[in-house]
Formats: sequence, structure tokens, C-alpha cells
Amino acid sequence: MDTEKSNSSSFEDLSLANDLKESTDNLPATNADTSEKRVDDVMDIIGTGQLTKKVLVEGHPDIKPQRGDICKINAIGKLENGTVVENQQDLIVHVGDNEVVQGIDMALPLMGLGETAEVVCESRFAYGTIGLKNEQNPSASIPPGAKVTYTVELLSCDEEGDLEDQSFELRKSIGNRKRERGNFWYERNESNLAIQLYRRALEYLNDNGPGIEIPTKNDFTNAELQELLEIRVKVYNNLAAAQMKISAYEAALSSVENVLRCQPDNVKALFRKGKILEAKGEINASIPVLQKAATLDPDSKAIQQLLGKCILKSKREARNEKDMYQKMLGQAQRIEEKNRRPGRMSKNEDVPKLKLWGYLIGSILVGVAGVAMYRYKYF
Repeated sequence: MDTEKSNSSSFEDLSLANDLKESTDNLPATNADTSEKRVDDVMDIIGTGQLTKKVLVEGHPDIKPQRGDICKINAIGKLENGTVVENQQDLIVHVGDNEVVQGIDMALPLMGLGETAEVVCESRFAYGTIGLKNEQNPSASIPPGAKVTYTVELLSCDEEGDLEDQSFELRKSIGNRKRERGNFWYERNESNLAIQLYRRALEYLNDNGPGIEIPTKNDFTNAELQELLEIRVKVYNNLAAAQMKISAYEAALSSVENVLRCQPDNVKALFRKGKILEAKGEINASIPVLQKAATLDPDSKAIQQLLGKCILKSKREARNEKDMYQKMLGQAQRIEEKNRRPGRMSKNEDVPKLKLWGYLIGSILVGVAGVAMYRYKYF
């Protein structure tokens, strides 16, 4: 995390899927010397029984998705009672980018082109302890902790290709898709997954400095560059919000600064910068930022409330600091007055007086010795 790791995530670290994929990408489909177990044609993908894959229709055994490949799939998800809770047709996904539930993301690298498989996901590889509400059809909601069985068909599998060769429409489409999926995870408080999607979105919207100057063989118009910039600003703002949720304040501050370099008057970015500075304890630095945001959006209650809170904190800190200095000064004055009382002498005063008597006595002795030597010599 890397400091950007969400403790609330109900999903597993996809590095497990990456390691698994790397160990199986170059092996034939029937090779028994793998970490997966097959029992009655059921592949136990991680060896715990919580994520299994069963081939329903054989595919091409030598063509399997690699991480980062673009796949088109059909996916139908059912609960244990047979209720269909998901039905995705011609869904485009990047393998390993959290654009589908983790169980499918981990199963895709083990599927051949054209294959149809049954992928059984315990809740940790589906929608976890949160579940998934279906506002339009509540009966199709996924309960918290539910097992979901997916029928997955791998329709196509292609390498992504060079980014510089991709068209404006493709960049825009992929960037928006990843931004929207990041928003999905963010709303579920899955901040780590949201951050991964936002970062991937920025790769397609260009992440080379404050402006968008895309090194591409395609000539983008100024209007197209501006459109990509607008989407990119949204992604950076959302990225900052996700980073703030996991207290990754330095990373969040960098994200909002990227927005403000492009749009100095972006109210949302100014507000979040003020919140970040307040959370870091930099109260005095947050006030002018929030004042600017409040000037640009005087009707925002959230900005006004945070600004008022920061002003009160600043005054309280100034008052506490003043009280502390006054207390220290009062203590010093009392000590000085005490030492000036008749008949009392501080240790600091004793030292120079003792030194003075020592010098006087020493001078007298030297004088007496000198007189004695003079008399001895001349008389």
C-alpha cells in the first residue's frame, strides 16, 4: 500500500491472481503439474474450495488472456437459489484491472478463447460482506456474504497495443470506463480498488505533467485534448477523495495539486486541499485555501463549516500559545522577584561574589609575598 491500502476492503489482494496467472500462462491446459487441483473436472483455483472453475464448453487451449489484455465476455451471475443477479453481455474488460469481480478476474487467465466456464465464487471473491443492492430490482440484490455462481463465456481476447497508436475515442472510452468503475468501488468504500482504477484511467487520459500533451501518431484537435483534460481533472479529484479516505494525505495533496495546476479555481479541488491541510494539522495554511473556495462558491455549507472550524482552531491555538508564553514569563518574573528579596541570595549571585573574595584574598597574599621578598633581598 503501499500507504494506499484500504483496510475495509472485502476483496483479496489481486497480487495473488497475478502470481497465479504468471505460473500458469505458459502451461498447456491439461498439464497436471500446476498449483490448481482438479476434482471431477472442477479446478480449485486457489486450493481452498472458495473459488472454482468448471469447463462447460471447451475453448482454444493455446490462446489464453494475459494480464492487461482486453477481453470481451458474457457473464451471468446467480445466487444459490437460482436468482439471476447479474447479466453482462459483450462486456469489455482489462484482465487484472478490477473491472469485474475478483473471482472472474482470476479465472479469465485460465480460460481458453471461446471457452464457457462455470465460476463459483464465495463472497470474498464476489461482493464480500457488503453485497450489492439493485435499486431497480431489489429482488435481484446480492445479500452480504452471498456465494455467486457465474457462467462466463470468453468471446475475444486481444493485446492492448501501443498507447500512442490509440485513437481519441478509444482513449476517452477506456478512461471513462475505468473512472466509472473506480467510482463504483469508491461508493462501496473499497478505496484501494478505486485508487487502482483511477490510476489506470489516468494512463489513457495522459499523466505527463499538468497539461495534456499526448505523444501520439494521431493528431488530436484542441477540442479533443480539452475533453480529455476535463475527464482527467475529474479522475484526479476522485483519486484525491479515495486517498483521503485511507489517510494517504501526501498522495491526496499531490492529486489535488494536479487539478489546481490545470484549473486554479476548481472549487472541489480547493475544498479537498483545505480538508487535507486541516487533517495534517496545517490549520493556518488551510484557511486561505478555504477562503478562496468559499468566495467561489459562497452557497456551499460544507466549505463554510470547515472554514469556520479552521478559524476557531487557529484562534484556539494562538490563544493557547499566548497563554503558554505568559505562563513562562510569569514564572521567570516570580523567580527574579524572589531572588531580589533582602537577605536572600540566589546561587547565581553566590558564584560571582565568592569569585570576588577569592581574587581579593589572592591579591593580598601576592602583595605580602612581594614585600617579604623585597626585604629579604635588600635588607
